[in-house]
Amino acid sequence: MATPQSQPEHSLQLTRTFAAPRDRVFRAWTDAREFAQWFHPTAHYKTVISRLDLRVGGKYAIEMHHKGGNIHRINGAYEEVKPPEKLSFTWRLQQDETATESLVTVVFKDLGGSTEVSLTHKNLFNAESREKHNQGWIGCLTQLDAYLM
Repeated sequence: MATPQSQPEHSLQLTRTFAAPRDRVFRAWTDAREFAQWFHPTAHYKTVISRLDLRVGGKYAIEMHHKGGNIHRINGAYEEVKPPEKLSFTWRLQQDETATESLVTVVFKDLGGSTEVSLTHKNLFNAESREKHNQGWIGCLTQLDAYLM
């Protein structure tokens, strides 16, 4: 995993290997029921997916509800859908004061019985936004690992 200090201010990249076949990992990202089970930074959240139109140009809308009451709303559109190899989608965090749109690309590499996931998040507003997203993505990938067990 790359450290934030070695990355450009407006992007981040994470790589993690999961002990599950690529088709299984890809499905966890693309099936709304499965995605809702793990897509949040900690177990203190519940994810609600109101839209997941998995096609180029298709839109998604997600809410992460924290047990303390905070709600994070994220939406965007798919720019590339290549099962089971790659997903690319725009990302807009609704409560972000900058409300800028960024781009997430996830590549799924088949390693036999396991899968390497490389995630790149580009066009983040600044270093602070990058660090918050970095921590959020690390949490989400940790939740995915637990879900796939």
